[in-house]
Amino acid sequence: MSADPSVTDVIRDADGCDRCWWCGTHDDYVTYHDQQWGWPVDDDRMLFEKICLEGFQSGLSWLTILRKRENFRKAFGRFDFEKVARFNDATVERLRKDAGIVRHRGKIVSVINNARQAIRLKEKHGSLANFFWQFEPDSDAVVHHRDDVAASTEQSTAMAESLKKAGWTFVGPTTCYAFMQSMGIVNDHLRACHVWEPVDQARRRFVRPTG
Repeated sequence: MSADPSVTDVIRDADGCDRCWWCGTHDDYVTYHDQQWGWPVDDDRMLFEKICLEGFQSGLSWLTILRKRENFRKAFGRFDFEKVARFNDATVERLRKDAGIVRHRGKIVSVINNARQAIRLKEKHGSLANFFWQFEPDSDAVVHHRDDVAASTEQSTAMAESLKKAGWTFVGPTTCYAFMQSMGIVNDHLRACHVWEPVDQARRRFVRPTG
């Protein structure tokens, strides 16, 4: 049963909870929405994993990537960028034959390249978290309607430009903003969503990484 989309753009599931429209009623998507999307993260491995998966998502749905996520983790050494940076051409060809992931050569090569750049970024900033969280907006704009959810922002554009300057690939402003939303750098749950308040509280308690 749906709430009035013209008012809130949330959907009411069988459990009686109002959720952001995009998670639909898929169990795995609902779990991701409730337990992961928007909660603040400062773990470098998780941050690297997510920005890589956002790159793989380009042109696809996030649900497709989500359902292959464990396969991606196995294929890319749990996204330990120190390990991924040592992947070579033979690894690329092996991954291109892995039906459990998205077999796009450019995106596979991009993850390996970005792992090497991540090492340099960590050396420069102390951690990936230090780098990524510097792009957090000064204040959250509370989102009430789905049409108000941005595809990119000034901050995501700045992040993308900084990453590209550092040699990263598949990191455009839209990809970076999707990353910011998922890692809790912004809280883009709709205000009527039952997760908005706990995520807001978690972000208030969260100790921002500093260089």
